[in-house]
Amino acid sequence: MTVLRNSGTVRRLLGSATVLALAAFLYACEPAPPQNFKLHDAPKPLPEITFRDGSGKGLSLAAFRGKVVLLNVWATWCGPCRREMPALDRLQAKLGGPGFTVAALSIDRKGIEVVRPFYKEVGIRNLAIYISSSGKATGQLAVTGLPTTLLIGRDGRELGRLVGPAEWDAPKMVEFLKGITAKR
Repeated sequence: MTVLRNSGTVRRLLGSATVLALAAFLYACEPAPPQNFKLHDAPKPLPEITFRDGSGKGLSLAAFRGKVVLLNVWATWCGPCRREMPALDRLQAKLGGPGFTVAALSIDRKGIEVVRPFYKEVGIRNLAIYISSSGKATGQLAVTGLPTTLLIGRDGRELGRLVGPAEWDAPKMVEFLKGITAKR
């Protein structure tokens, strides 16, 4: 057994061990993605899709650069989409701000004519209206079913996605999204 006689050496070793233990603890405590949410090993580039906002103004995903975006592709005729919209609205109310936004992108062919009454009927107050009535966005984003939600980093690349509905304002989901927003 070696005896350390230099107290400076002991302090450095203890300090290093403490830092490593703290790093391991923080890594272990990082929120895991909720069930069915698939995070990519590395962020993936996204095509520059175009769509319109509720006033008819043309936009692209570049309009959201600098924010973490939860892009939900949905339609008023999709039952699971309709059911999850209030949770997305509550999530936007909880987390929306300079660093995070929920962007609900309707693919309804009738556009604003069906989306605006749906928002009113369901009581959506915190989500902006975004519409891609051309049908191009689903192909460009490789959407295979509705709803599909993409998590997009501040740099505009896809971090992960979830196909199917989710409880977006559930505590585990909110914790997960707060963790992603804080570190990205």
